[in-house]
Amino acid sequence: MTRLALYLQDAHPIPEAIEHARYAERRGFEAVWQADSRLVREAGVAMAAFGATTDTIKIGSGVIDIWTRNPARLASLFSTLDDLAPGRIICGLGAWWDPLASKVGIDRAHPLTVMKEVVTAVRALLNNETVTMDGHFVHLDGVELDYVHQERRPKDVPIYIGATGMQMMELTGRIADGVVLNYLVSPDYNRRAMERLELGASKAGRSLDDLDRPQLVVCSVDEDRQAALDGARLLVTQYLGQQPHIMQASGVPDSLLEDVGRVLTWPATHEQVVEASKLVPDDIVQMICAAGSPQECRDKVAEYIDDGCTCPILYPLGPDVRYMIDTFAGWIP
Repeated sequence: MTRLALYLQDAHPIPEAIEHARYAERRGFEAVWQADSRLVREAGVAMAAFGATTDTIKIGSGVIDIWTRNPARLASLFSTLDDLAPGRIICGLGAWWDPLASKVGIDRAHPLTVMKEVVTAVRALLNNETVTMDGHFVHLDGVELDYVHQERRPKDVPIYIGATGMQMMELTGRIADGVVLNYLVSPDYNRRAMERLELGASKAGRSLDDLDRPQLVVCSVDEDRQAALDGARLLVTQYLGQQPHIMQASGVPDSLLEDVGRVLTWPATHEQVVEASKLVPDDIVQMICAAGSPQECRDKVAEYIDDGCTCPILYPLGPDVRYMIDTFAGWIP
């Protein structure tokens, strides 16, 4: 049976998101990943809610940025989540993105160095080690998770990196337990990502198979094919305007990025997104999304699996999340 996971942003009230996570668990999904990418929903709170109301499904942060939480506090957060749902928590970390980071006063200088330091420190703290580090970004002086009333033990929390650029991909292959591959990327992008992951893994004496490779996949599924495409087009348009680096990496023409960028500001209004979406053709939507009929969506997800994804993390668009879950539950490509 195919490994499958569910991705949740902030589209649903938390009690409703809990029910989606519980339903995904009943239908055989392996994991639920909670976003923490924008200033809307904090991942840790939702992850705790899922951990308290499910029994077997894994729960990942998809992803938490490395700049705004001290690494000791990051380790404390994931240690606490592991107390709640032992062996089911995944620590997903990312380098965040501009212009949001700069707007809240974060200078994302030297992201590779910072990621390496944070992953090293958080892993050591979760392993019940005492950490001293005077790095570029991380400064810890004899720090440990100082348990008082609970058993002192290493926490079984793997660390995944949400990588997009190829240098971060190579670093991920070297130091992480897994990679969270981004959404709205093309299969060709995946093939290049696998090459850099393998290169990084080889430098650490590992192979690509030693690295788990779940991938976010936008999924807009409807028996009405055009409704599904139109539902995905708005999200695609938003990313064309706000995260063009991801779109460029997927082979979206610069001319389209420029046209959309002339319409959208940041933060974009809904009206601007709707207007700019008229510029985005169906083939671009289907190049970087699983959008269309149930069979079209399954076929697209299979492409990502063929190109290196080990576990699709399905990001449902549209109101009927259960319909999307049911479309994939028990699916064998």
